[in-house]
Amino acid sequence: MLVIRSDLVEAMVAHARVDHPDEACGVLAGPEGTDRPERHIPMINAERSPTFYRFDSLEQLKVWRAMDSSDEVPVVIYHSHTATEPYPSRTDIALASQPDAHYILIGTRNPHDHELRSYRIRSGVVTEERVDVVQTYKFAHTSVADVPDKPSGNSQV
Repeated sequence: MLVIRSDLVEAMVAHARVDHPDEACGVLAGPEGTDRPERHIPMINAERSPTFYRFDSLEQLKVWRAMDSSDEVPVVIYHSHTATEPYPSRTDIALASQPDAHYILIGTRNPHDHELRSYRIRSGVVTEERVDVVQTYKFAHTSVADVPDKPSGNSQV
């Protein structure tokens, strides 16, 4: 299950809308070991295509180095599907190189609404997971290794 703040969902959807009709892509970074997305990093789709995305290699190197220096990891890797349902394509599956990341796909084919789905992709196996959208992360402890408490007052996607 992925627990994610609503402001991060809104940022990803806004990015997908701006780049439409091309696919948008980016990362949500979070503290290493927490599985908690904290920071939105919109990236350039080097393909500039409505049917395919690829991170710009120089930008990706800079983003990954910045995350490393801040003890962050790519908790979420996202991109949009502009004309099809938000399910990983064969290419998406083949390029999924972060086995611990959540892969979010945002469907933008409807101009008035969006579809958001999250998957784990490990060794070519796609598993859809539940997404709980929360206003804030709530914690019972303050350790870096803490995970969010049970979501409350949130919506399920």
